Amino acid sequence: MTRSSHSRRNRRESKNPKSVLTIVNSVLLVLYGVLSLYTLYTMYSYNFLAFRYVNVLLTVVLLAVLVGSLVLLLLSRAPKTTTTLLALFSVVTCAILFAFRSAINLGESLNKSTFYSEVEMSVVVPKDSSITSIDQVTTVDAPTSSDSDNITALIDKVKSDKGVSLKTTEVDSYQKAYTNLMSGSSQAMILNSAYSSLLELQDKDFSSNLKTLYTYKVKKATKSTATSTDKDRFNIYVSGIDTYGSISTVSRSDVNIIMTVNLKTHKILLTTTPRDSYVQIPDGGNNQYDKLTHAGIYGVDTSRKTLENLYGITIDYYVRLNFTSFLKLIDAIGGITVYNDQAFTSYTNKNYSFEVGNVTLDSAGALAFVRERYSLENGDNDRGKNQEKVISAIVNKLVSLNSLTKLSTIVSNLQDSIQTNMPLSDIMEIANSQLSSNDKFTVTSQAVTGTGSTGELTSYAMPSASLYMMQLNQDSIDKAKAAINATLNAN
Repeated sequence: MTRSSHSRRNRRESKNPKSVLTIVNSVLLVLYGVLSLYTLYTMYSYNFLAFRYVNVLLTVVLLAVLVGSLVLLLLSRAPKTTTTLLALFSVVTCAILFAFRSAINLGESLNKSTFYSEVEMSVVVPKDSSITSIDQVTTVDAPTSSDSDNITALIDKVKSDKGVSLKTTEVDSYQKAYTNLMSGSSQAMILNSAYSSLLELQDKDFSSNLKTLYTYKVKKATKSTATSTDKDRFNIYVSGIDTYGSISTVSRSDVNIIMTVNLKTHKILLTTTPRDSYVQIPDGGNNQYDKLTHAGIYGVDTSRKTLENLYGITIDYYVRLNFTSFLKLIDAIGGITVYNDQAFTSYTNKNYSFEVGNVTLDSAGALAFVRERYSLENGDNDRGKNQEKVISAIVNKLVSLNSLTKLSTIVSNLQDSIQTNMPLSDIMEIANSQLSSNDKFTVTSQAVTGTGSTGELTSYAMPSASLYMMQLNQDSIDKAKAAINATLNAN
């Protein structure tokens, strides 16, 4: 082999490593380009990191690396440095994108259950009935005029599933159907699970008195949408339920709080409407008067509309939560401290007594604190005030975290207990506002008042029952409405 051929082969071999790096860098550049551009698109689409120019800084860094790497590649300069730079920032961008996608998935999980509601419909007979199978039933008592959709869905399912055609005898309420069943004047009844807690108020042995022959979970699409046009000022309806099963399960709403938020002034006003308030309920309530808590059995949107009509305001979002599970986050944030203005012992849990003054609560203590009404001077009114105190303490603790990571971790652990129609982009607006400022939110509260009585007012859902209900004072309603509007309109 001649000396010239050896020289050409050595030159080709000396170029090979550089050629390989050029190919590797080209692939890495395309990969990084796609990752960085998709990361930036995601960030701006959902308002991530939109505080203290963090989003702008990240944009500049990612694009600078992209442009710089492209220039180095075209000029065939510093190939090893280019490889290291692209590989490092590809990993960093993947990590950022993963965090964004995790937040998006969390937001979607909080939103997804707002698009449907669930209620368990059953055919039941007395526990000691000789009837043991659905095919032995011919006629059922049911309030078809007030709950026709759910009852029809159950009857159709029984027909298609078991080949049994059920005939209904119209009654005015589930309460009447249960009374007929227990008296022996009917052989079976249809039961909507949302009404079970109401019937238990009339008969503590309600559940043990019945035998279930057939059950079908009716799932309905809902059209609850957020309505806010001002991202700095809005009302949120906080609905607290205390039930087992999915958060989408229809049930009474025991906690009814309007959270008025003004991000400009960093002020939050909590307005409590007692669960026993006698109010006009739209939708499934047929604009009849009933307890506010009963509005929840027609869906969370009915509760929201009820409060909108009561105060003449717009409620932009809602957050519905299982209060028992929700209070577990108190342990996650290290407990809370509230001021208790009257000493009491829990009626249902004698292990908990609360003295006047500041009390520190874990989740179990907070649950006993917010549930109690029998031992309080003003019953449900005072319970509502205690609920406000706990929620205020939680809000103040959460907004002081100043960490999206901590907040995301806390919320993700509770996602099965919370649902909201607030889009993730709007949630991020609130988070960014807090992270942009060191100012704490000032949380104040108010509660409407009225005169309570038992048996003097008629419940639409339980017309034959003698229930405790509260006739609200109009002056109290007007003052609450004025306070809500003043908080919204403050600059």
